[in-house]
Amino acid sequence: MIDMLKKAVSLGGSDVFIIPGSTPMVKVHDNFEILSDQRLLPGDTERLAREMYELAHRDYSLLDAQGDDDFSFAILNVSRFRCNVYRQRGTVAAICRIVNFELPDPQSMHIPQLVMDLARQRSGMILVTGPAGSGKSTTLACLVDRINETRNAHIVTIEDPIEYLHRHKKSLVSQREVPNDAATFSRALRAALRQAPDVVLLGEMRDLDTIRTAITAAETGHLLLSTLHTIGAAKTVDRIIDTFPAEQQAQIRVQLSMVLKAVVSQRLVPTVTGERVPVFEVMTVNTAIQNMIRDGRTHQIDNVIFGGTDRTMLSMDAELQRLVREGRVSRDVALLHAANPETLAKRI
Repeated sequence: MIDMLKKAVSLGGSDVFIIPGSTPMVKVHDNFEILSDQRLLPGDTERLAREMYELAHRDYSLLDAQGDDDFSFAILNVSRFRCNVYRQRGTVAAICRIVNFELPDPQSMHIPQLVMDLARQRSGMILVTGPAGSGKSTTLACLVDRINETRNAHIVTIEDPIEYLHRHKKSLVSQREVPNDAATFSRALRAALRQAPDVVLLGEMRDLDTIRTAITAAETGHLLLSTLHTIGAAKTVDRIIDTFPAEQQAQIRVQLSMVLKAVVSQRLVPTVTGERVPVFEVMTVNTAIQNMIRDGRTHQIDNVIFGGTDRTMLSMDAELQRLVREGRVSRDVALLHAANPETLAKRI
């Protein structure tokens, strides 16, 4: 397993796939590369999975009890790996995300300055959203690192599993992993409020209890960073509100309009050279957006962002248009990922 992971890192891969009936594969950009010519039998994948558990110093019985398991581990001088091991058709399979030891550089990751400026916020809620594998964890790690470099603060991260390791710089950083250090996200978040935090990074807002506690944390003067698997600011707001029972939604709209500071949406788009580049949408909550959230007019948010009159906002469609103009992304790919394809087609 170690040999295959080393090879995957040397190829510049992002994810390693260990699935019965297939050869071991690594995803390099959007292509699969073979790590070994040997087709994996069920016994092979289980043996490789057990090797991963040994590397993580983790109890293999957790997989037997749950049917799937998330954890991370590191190989000295190679990389860190975030793994999901799961059962499928009575066999064991695993996917390992490759995570660099060094924290990512925002400029090399093409994260706009507008996003990095959000690290100046002192309170409220900032959400980074997008589909799985779009780089949300990388963006959050960059924001946490910027705060760590520029502020005297206590930063508490709650993750499942921990991906990037943060050293103490100007700030102190406490990193908690679910379920090793805390049973659940909501329990860890409630505990974090008693740990004198200035900044709380919540790996994911998964359920009603966690979302409710996150809003409370943002209301009490903390800066809360988290993620959701949504695309677009308006859909993110609707997703949070729809999580609550109907009779509570009016009150949640008022609370959310007061605590939400920004929503960053991102997705990876293939370029003409076969690589993938992140495309961002940034909604900063001004008075107009506050009123739309409070009054249930979230369908109007996209028009405000796409209008381009507020320099603190960034439209994903405008960014796609720029990439097409620069010759980095094809017209068809841009329209495929656009929020408003017809409008973008006319602009292109």
